[in-house]
Amino acid sequence: MENKAAATWSGERQQFYDAINQHSMSPLWEVLHALVPNSPNTPCLPFHWKYSDVRPYLMLSGQLITAEEAVRRVLIFENPGLRGQSCITQSLYAGLQVIMPGEVAPSHRHTQSALRFVVEGHGAYTAVDGERTKMQPGDFIITPSWAWHDHGHHGRANSHGRTGNEVDETVVWLDGLDIPMLRFFDSGFAENDDATSQKVTRPEGTNIYKFGANMLPLRHDTPFGQTSPIFSYPYARTREALHNLEHHEEVDAWDGVKLRYINPATGGSPMPTMATFMQRLPAGFNGKPYRQTDGAVFSVVEGHGSISIEHQGKAFVYEFSPRDHFVIPSWHTARISSPTGCVLFSFSDRPVHQSLGIHREERMS
Repeated sequence: MENKAAATWSGERQQFYDAINQHSMSPLWEVLHALVPNSPNTPCLPFHWKYSDVRPYLMLSGQLITAEEAVRRVLIFENPGLRGQSCITQSLYAGLQVIMPGEVAPSHRHTQSALRFVVEGHGAYTAVDGERTKMQPGDFIITPSWAWHDHGHHGRANSHGRTGNEVDETVVWLDGLDIPMLRFFDSGFAENDDATSQKVTRPEGTNIYKFGANMLPLRHDTPFGQTSPIFSYPYARTREALHNLEHHEEVDAWDGVKLRYINPATGGSPMPTMATFMQRLPAGFNGKPYRQTDGAVFSVVEGHGSISIEHQGKAFVYEFSPRDHFVIPSWHTARISSPTGCVLFSFSDRPVHQSLGIHREERMS
């Protein structure tokens, strides 16, 4: 009798589910634990992109399509747990962009915020809202939301794409954008410029002269809204600060020497949706494990090391080298080590977590 009653109830429930389905409704109790889990349960997976494996395809793409034809010649880092969605975490996009000597990536603007972190090469520039900045390896550059921007390369290419001159090298940089986040909010807009390259209206370095000396103009405006008025953060300054701190301050047991880039007008993150960091791990550093709710994307600037990542009984270990990239998903336990010392750039969606009051971090012994 009990089995018969259970079968009856089961059948009645299914009829009920089928009926409400016709009205585009579903029962919460069937999905509650998935919607409100005990801890973050991201579909994202850790992954390591070795530059030695990736670079040949980047160079080949430069032979197959021009920067102008592609608009942005980029190979996207797709998280293996999110294939086909053009994202590295559920909220962030990342990829490597290539520009060859003599090329221009045409001017456009979009509501998505973007960062550029230069990985390789010399001779290229980025123009933002009428001002150009040279792109040097290790530089962190912003293209703010809804600001006109284009990229170009002053160099000259021979038949083999190289001239031997430093300023005529192919340039590669890491693109980081909040594309998936804006897609979630259905708030993405874009516009192409009438001109391939925007007109330069200010001398190079103007943004740094005005906002980069720990001072602000007395009556300044905020040209890019909530985004930093500095759009180019040179690596030379950052590297000097990291190495000096390594020798004069206590090294953090989890992060080594880690600095965050800031918006000098507010002290907050350079962009409202993305935080950026640079850290130096001294030689012999063996970091303690930590985890945080913001998934993070890393670019190896200098040196070698290893990253171990654990989650729900699964372990991943990657040996990294200069120009490699890897992703640590949300709430995955990570620890970084470096026998020789290294420098790492990273970015995440931490500002959004903090604004919503949902950011959490655990540092373990």
